[in-house]
Amino acid sequence: MHVMVSGSEQWVKPMAGANQYTFHPEATTNAGNLIKEIRESGMKVGLAIKPGTTVEELAPWAGQINMALVMTVEPGFGGQKFVEDMMPKVSWLRSQFPSLDIVDGGVGPSAIHKCAEADADMIMPDCDHV
Repeated sequence: MHVMVSGSEQWVKPMAGANQYTFHPEATTNAGNLIKEIRESGMKVGLAIKPGTTVEELAPWAGQINMALVMTVEPGFGGQKFVEDMMPKVSWLRSQFPSLDIVDGGVGPSAIHKCAEADADMIMPDCDHV
């Protein structure tokens, strides 16, 4: 599950039972507490960064999460153009945190190879291109 809402804390308990809870660092005032709450609810933890969020904002939490989601489009609507400039973020995360699952979001068929070359583990498709 990937939530893109402010006050992400309020949705942890209602979503308990899901495999994973992925949130944005901008959506909480205390990422450390939220990570702890997600784990205590029995879920894996994912942290998502939008194109405008630096990878350094995710780095302090990388040792406490299971997955990093590097979004390759701005959240809000489908069909956007793939932002290739996000691939260095994926490569940097892979070099710094080799065991972390790294995902790209908003990917269409023409961009899958770029994500693979940057060493992403998983691809989240843009539903308008599937």
